[in-house]
Amino acid sequence: MENKPLLILLADDDEADRLLFLEIFSGLRIKTIVETFKNGMELMQSLNKKDALLPHLLFLDLNMPLKGGMQCLKEIRSSEKLKSISVTIYSTSNNQKDMDESIFNGANTYITKPSNFNTLKQVLETAVNSI
Repeated sequence: MENKPLLILLADDDEADRLLFLEIFSGLRIKTIVETFKNGMELMQSLNKKDALLPHLLFLDLNMPLKGGMQCLKEIRSSEKLKSISVTIYSTSNNQKDMDESIFNGANTYITKPSNFNTLKQVLETAVNSI
């Protein structure tokens, strides 16, 4: 992708997870701009701004206050402006029902958050290289 940085967004209510996400992306060889949001409400307000730059990839946690990841996913897929965003559900849940529901509602990928830093780094790098 022409040397332009990739815009990556993460909506996750866990501050430690957001900081870890930022740390991993700052260490990758891929040029990225990463923005994080602490809940789905903040994310959707940002995406719905008239002049919002749409991300190349969006990571959504399922369980967040105010507006969860599944609700955000449904809103994104029903919006003409947002429906083409590549969405990865990024959750601690490894429940098959959550995975199936996420894919059914339009998630491109479902990632269960690894507890190991190196594994997480590898998973995130793979996700970005696949867009």
